[in-house]
Amino acid sequence: MPTIQHNPENVFPPYRNYSHAIEVKGDSSLLFISGLNGYFSDGRTMPETFEEQGELIWKHIGTILKSAGMSYQNVISIRTYLADPSYDEANVQLRMKYMGDNRPSLTVVVCQLLEKKWKLEVEIVAAK
Repeated sequence: MPTIQHNPENVFPPYRNYSHAIEVKGDSSLLFISGLNGYFSDGRTMPETFEEQGELIWKHIGTILKSAGMSYQNVISIRTYLADPSYDEANVQLRMKYMGDNRPSLTVVVCQLLEKKWKLEVEIVAAK
């Protein structure tokens, strides 16, 4: 099956040896979005708060979905990594804001993230 890399310019630059998303094409399409962080488009700076980082992440997700001809309604699975369990309610509120009535499968993990400034990381699978 052919695959397409999605690294839209208005999302921060991808890390080394990495794509923001890979789309698998066939009779249908599957899009696997790598775990995204709350970086501004420069790829170096990010806001301090959980809510601001989360907003940027969900906007980046929307940009990548659009690059594959999809929307938030195409999301079938979400995996969220939180740096602290106290972020759970704010995380739920962000997810409800962007997902609307879409109810994909979901996993939330609390763990130490790679960088101390990261408050969360979100990974998505979408299909059409």
